[in-house]
Amino acid sequence: MIKAGIIGATGYAGEELIRLLVNHPETDLIYLSSHSYTGSDLSEIYPNFRGILDKKLVNMTAEEMSDECDVIFFALPHGLASDQISGKLLDKVKIIDLGADFRLKDKDLYENWYKVRHSSPVLLEEAVYGLCELNRESIKSARLLANPGCYTTCSIISLAPLVDNNLINNSTILIDAKSGISGAGRSLNLPVHFAESNESFKAYGIGTHRHTPEIEQELSQIAGEKIILSFTPHLLPMSRGILITAYAELTEEIDKEALIKLYSNYYKDDNFIRIYPSGSLPETRYVKNSNFLDIGLELDSRTNRVIVVGAVDNLIKGAAGQAIQNMNLMFNLDETLGLKTVPSIL
Repeated sequence: MIKAGIIGATGYAGEELIRLLVNHPETDLIYLSSHSYTGSDLSEIYPNFRGILDKKLVNMTAEEMSDECDVIFFALPHGLASDQISGKLLDKVKIIDLGADFRLKDKDLYENWYKVRHSSPVLLEEAVYGLCELNRESIKSARLLANPGCYTTCSIISLAPLVDNNLINNSTILIDAKSGISGAGRSLNLPVHFAESNESFKAYGIGTHRHTPEIEQELSQIAGEKIILSFTPHLLPMSRGILITAYAELTEEIDKEALIKLYSNYYKDDNFIRIYPSGSLPETRYVKNSNFLDIGLELDSRTNRVIVVGAVDNLIKGAAGQAIQNMNLMFNLDETLGLKTVPSIL
């Protein structure tokens, strides 16, 4: 059994990790750490666990957990994980960070976008970017895993086949993205209060959203050239889910059926990527509560653009589910273990 600990267990991503790992046949949850709720029972904070996992929340560091754990998940806001993670710690335990601290390879880029100092920049090069479908082999041998962001997961996977096959002018990429409110986290925050967000639809972080350099970094690596793109996120008055619509100018003629075939072949070995047939497009409810990422494609011959629609559950494939998919790879398990959940459409 894999002995696991979670730091930041009572945020939305932490709760989803617990919910999924409770049913993982090869994992034993040893420690659940929460600074805010130390000493409380998990079921006091999340009554859905009552009678299923009656476990007391502790306040422990990764170093304190490392003697008993095989893997530690960090589900903390940016800037906090890098304070605890060191090469010495990685000699003892594998780390999967659901935050942003190890996603960007450039320390200065991270500090510019996130406005915090990085406490362990020496580890940035070692950290493996955990996008399972594109970095599977590197993930298998990783000690430090940077779990991708939710917008980035959906955007990169939706665009990778086009970039990799030189089918688009990379300077024309536009990503229009929408997220449910859980993407903002569980902390009190006025813009996401019910009265502030219900019956409304708004853009935010235009030109400044922190997932932008992450998307650019990974697509640039695929392209073999620097990509700069436009990314605009929006907040939807729903609990969970992400839908991105990406636009780019084609560099050669291709019909829609050929494009769908190209995507299907590109992801033919990936259990959680579903490519839609012509005339059908993804919706957030079709991936809700699952680790699937759904992709639909359209061509606009009038403007010579390809339009890609991608959908994920931001808390699962965009966070906790992907972290478990990464864990499975890191421990040489079936990649789908504990994640074979059919989406709940309602």
